[in-house]
Amino acid sequence: MTTNARSIADGRQQPLSGLRVLDVSTILAGPMCCQILGDFGADVVKIEHPVAGDGMRGHGPTKDGVPLWWKEISRNKRTVGLSLKEPDGAAIFRRLAATADVVVENFRPGTLERWGIGPEVLHRDNPGLVLVRLTGFGQTGPYASRAGFGTLAEAMSGFAHMTGDADGPPTLPSFGLADSICGIAASSAVLMALRHREVGGGAGQVIDIDILEPMMAAVGPGPTVYQQTGVVQTRHGNRSTNNAPRNIYRTADGSFVAVSASAQRIAERVARLVGRPDLVDEPWFASGTGRAEHADAVDEAVGSWIAERTRAEVMVAFEEAQAAVAPVYDARDLVEDPHVRATEMLVEVPDDELGPVLMHNVMWRMSETPGSIRFTGRSPGADTVAVLSGELGIAEDELGRLRRAGVVA
Repeated sequence: MTTNARSIADGRQQPLSGLRVLDVSTILAGPMCCQILGDFGADVVKIEHPVAGDGMRGHGPTKDGVPLWWKEISRNKRTVGLSLKEPDGAAIFRRLAATADVVVENFRPGTLERWGIGPEVLHRDNPGLVLVRLTGFGQTGPYASRAGFGTLAEAMSGFAHMTGDADGPPTLPSFGLADSICGIAASSAVLMALRHREVGGGAGQVIDIDILEPMMAAVGPGPTVYQQTGVVQTRHGNRSTNNAPRNIYRTADGSFVAVSASAQRIAERVARLVGRPDLVDEPWFASGTGRAEHADAVDEAVGSWIAERTRAEVMVAFEEAQAAVAPVYDARDLVEDPHVRATEMLVEVPDDELGPVLMHNVMWRMSETPGSIRFTGRSPGADTVAVLSGELGIAEDELGRLRRAGVVA
């Protein structure tokens, strides 16, 4: 893997250059939001507890004791160790927030207020501040005080209910799906609030975003279907109720491929490719719903054909027929895939501890402001002195006193 303009800053102005973000969130959704903002030029200052740090440092695999996920999720973020619950720490945070455009936090509702740094206080110091309050269930309502994690949103949103085999239990993802979706949604909300500030007289605002709602939206219109028809949708394994073929099929060499035929023309091409042009003449084949209702027949035709061929043979045949297919990949496959390599969806970024670190590139391409990975996730408190002394003017002896008191690190 090599680097390109999307991975290493090339001197071009970035769309969020000059924007200052304080990331006081933990684990995944908030840090994901701030990672995206940092990727496109924002100066993100990651504020962690001086002793405990962000729990993300303990998530996922490590190498020689170095957390690998941290290197990506905290890239482009300077790190400051600061305890917000201590009066001295809260006072410093107010000074930092007065210099910021955005603050992202995910404490339980009422926590900032209890520490004396709630929205009213922060907006008194900085009326233009955009404060993102990211929780499991929102700032209000009967569940507001509950602990909230992505797993709970994946369960309550309908995702688990809709995922898995029809005769099996509900299934949760093995990765942070709800948190990631929420983080991406939060980054969009930040930009909307900044646009409002730009055209609305400079006023900031509070963004109340929870992990559950973006996940509900991603699952689809189940509540609408229930309200209009009384039908509760159920699990169908890898099949879809909207079209067929749509499934995972095993190849002769033990690999798997995914086939989707949402478009009528694609479905017809697949039927002809697998030697079953007669299916196209069936009245039910003319619609996605009709094909889904006859998924057993469609899967038998497609699955038996694929089972007689290797994954490479299947891929070539489907591509020649202009039908939609994709291999089921693991991480090794992704790293070795020629398209991923050619388009640099993964890039190597220099790191002081690990050397070149392969990670996901910025999420989208922009012709004039492509985004960049300027540095990887840093060690705890790596920028405390630079930010608190260099930018806020806190004297070295005062910083030493605060460090001895456990307020900063």
